[in-house]
Amino acid sequence: MPIVEMLREFANKKNSTPAQISLAWMLHKYPNVVPIPGSKNKERIIENLTASQVELTDDEFTALETELNKCRVYGHRGLGGF
Repeated sequence: MPIVEMLREFANKKNSTPAQISLAWMLHKYPNVVPIPGSKNKERIIENLTASQVELTDDEFTALETELNKCRVYGHRGLGGF
């Protein structure tokens, strides 16, 4: 939940949603990667598509990275164990 709360704070500043901030972060960090978010309804699909319009400045990206690095994550992250 700390990551979700932190994303909400960033989203409020950018007039967007936490999901859009997450996708904008990924697009900024990995410009050669195309995220494929899962969605089961029209509203979420539209929300995800409009994330491409949320642009993070370098300062915003750095601030987001700094906050993310402060969050402790437990459990497996990635597909390396499969």
